[in-house]
Amino acid sequence: MCGVCGCGTDGIAINKPNKENNHNHNHTHDHDHSHSHGHSHDHNHTHDHSHFHGKTVIDLERDILSQNNIEAARNRGYFEAKNIFTLNLVSSPGSGKTSILETTLKDLKDKLDFYVIEGDQQTLNDADRIDALNVPVIQVNTGKGCHLESDMIYNAVKELKPKENSILMIENVGNLVCPSMFDLGEQKRVVIISITEGEDKPIKYPDMFHSADICLINKIDLLPHLNFNLDALKKYALQVNHHLEFFEVSATTGEGMDKWYNWLKTELKQNQIKNS
Repeated sequence: MCGVCGCGTDGIAINKPNKENNHNHNHTHDHDHSHSHGHSHDHNHTHDHSHFHGKTVIDLERDILSQNNIEAARNRGYFEAKNIFTLNLVSSPGSGKTSILETTLKDLKDKLDFYVIEGDQQTLNDADRIDALNVPVIQVNTGKGCHLESDMIYNAVKELKPKENSILMIENVGNLVCPSMFDLGEQKRVVIISITEGEDKPIKYPDMFHSADICLINKIDLLPHLNFNLDALKKYALQVNHHLEFFEVSATTGEGMDKWYNWLKTELKQNQIKNS
């Protein structure tokens, strides 16, 4: 059970997509801790009051995030040593996150080396979509968990074995709340929002937008058909994080994707220079 957000971590699995004549790696961790006691205590008195120790709850949250941050620093050190430019893609479900990733890989995979970690509670669906593009991919199924954590990334990277001077794309579990709290060791965090979600998402979920470096506004091909205020979305997002950089894109039509690609190439080059 996660002491920060309350989600469980039972049934975590790291999987490679199924292929013909290929084997599937499925490492599950399912811990069932039960303690039985052969003696009983019969108390005739009752307690009408409840016990709440606020400090214990706060300390537990601090300890969990602290451990995650230590492991995230380990990941970051590895990525820097290998010149692996790592992005953490976050969004709510249905934003088109996987579609943007697919389009990016289709257009750039012959020019740049990509590796992908897919995060979902269940299924290999997204990993299979990436695998169909012949891009190395690992699926992390979090079970009851609603976000990826840095130790999951560490274990997935050991399976994936990304080359030096490559780009690692981490597609987080679809959720605008919990992933904002967990550093994975990434260089940049990219929040994706579609115009079908409403322009007030940044002020409804401020932690996610505050922790992001880039905001991709997806499905702009639908603008003529929706009552959506693009300027209001940007205004709300900048209220939360005035450093955010925006890219207006459509994974369906390809509109605006070239600017996103130019940013990727520039950041990869700068990352290599910084770590050389």
